[in-house]
Amino acid sequence: MAREQLQNLTESMYYILLALTTERHGYEIMQEIEEFTNGRVTVGPGTLYALLGRFEKEGFINLVSEENRKKTYIITQEGRSLLEEEINRLKQLIQDGEGIIKDINKNEKHMKEDKKIRASIFKRSNDDILY
Repeated sequence: MAREQLQNLTESMYYILLALTTERHGYEIMQEIEEFTNGRVTVGPGTLYALLGRFEKEGFINLVSEENRKKTYIITQEGRSLLEEEINRLKQLIQDGEGIIKDINKNEKHMKEDKKIRASIFKRSNDDILY
């Protein structure tokens, strides 16, 4: 998995890296992700350990210790860079979306105002009706 393939992190990848800004073992990572997201995102053991292996292989995390089959990991500087790039990408997505929504709302407001103006121009009062 080359870094180019990790340009857009999945939610699971993103939250695993966030969780590893502090040394944690697998179960702690899963718990932390649930807590970060108020239960919206859960990462199962299969996904977690597959991603931990890939992240370690790519140098995004380091194995800190291993006791009784409990491995503890932490993010590396390269992993932090990847995480920061992803945060900036997500900010840009939000900024783009907010700009588009703002333009749509502005256009809808103008359209409503134009309708009101047209309606008032063409509206006849009862006095203007010819019998």
